Amino acid sequence: MTIGRKPRVVSLGEPAFVGSEYLAQFETEFDYSVLSATNREETQTLLPKDIEKKGPIDAFIVRMGTPPYEPFDEDLLKALAPGCKIITSASAGFNEFDVDWMASQQIVFCNTVNAVAEATADMTVFLILAVLRNTTNAEKSARSGMWRRGANLVPTCDPSGLTLGIVGMGAIGKYLAKKAAAFNMKIKYYNRNQLPSSEETAYGATYCQSLHDLLREADVVSLNCPLNAATTNLISKAEFSAMKDGVFLVNTARGAVIDEEALIEALESGKVQRAGLDVFVNEPSPNPYFLQSDKVVLQPHLGGLTEKAFQKAERECFENIRAFFTTGKANSPVIDIKTRTP
Repeated sequence: MTIGRKPRVVSLGEPAFVGSEYLAQFETEFDYSVLSATNREETQTLLPKDIEKKGPIDAFIVRMGTPPYEPFDEDLLKALAPGCKIITSASAGFNEFDVDWMASQQIVFCNTVNAVAEATADMTVFLILAVLRNTTNAEKSARSGMWRRGANLVPTCDPSGLTLGIVGMGAIGKYLAKKAAAFNMKIKYYNRNQLPSSEETAYGATYCQSLHDLLREADVVSLNCPLNAATTNLISKAEFSAMKDGVFLVNTARGAVIDEEALIEALESGKVQRAGLDVFVNEPSPNPYFLQSDKVVLQPHLGGLTEKAFQKAERECFENIRAFFTTGKANSPVIDIKTRTP
């Protein structure tokens, strides 16, 4: 970045939710513009042209709605190096981003931490209630004129007194714990690191020393962890075997956290009574089993897609950039680019 000029910030597409007043204030500090590319091919064409015409980009923003551009790898973003200092994403998950390549180019990569957390936790609560109350089959019955007949609609399950096992006690897991307490659920969690005792008290959550310890105790299992090498197929045959018979499973994390073939086996055997899924391995074309099964409540990856979450996410992107150029440190870097560690 040339001394004396504003840092140049480019957004991949127009941020529709950040707010005009917010942008106007941001533009007093930064040279801000939009790259009007709607897919991967357009980005590969327009990004180098933008840099050739206007100069190096210091910060690059990736909004929600990433599938048309994925993956965010060297082949897509190489024009940004070596001038770019920071890339920010409006998504919480970052498996579609080549963070190692960015780090090799000394580019700081930031995801959003809090923006979609509460909205995703709300979706999790919805799916928990939906699988307990068998809402998919109840709605089918009502719409078909069968009313309460068929699919074992009565009685269903109450959340009160059930043990909710949260896998991943980050921002989403914490919001979920607070909300589930309103339904009088007992909260247990498994996380890479145990929370301080003060936080456990605040969230009414009890730590389990291992994933299998949690699975043995939970009546409802909720997956709220990021997808990475360690969590791919985290829930597979051994994990389903460790669960209670007739357990309920909800996934609002990423589809590949679950071994889907093992889940299908568990649903067919009755090990898992019902599953609530907002994410799938092959999006937007999930395994046909999930589309057809009466044992599955499904959503098309809508967990964090609310107006309020979109605004928070876009503003987190801008605030990461503001913090980086103001203090030298972004608010939510995924890894330390010097040590290449989280």
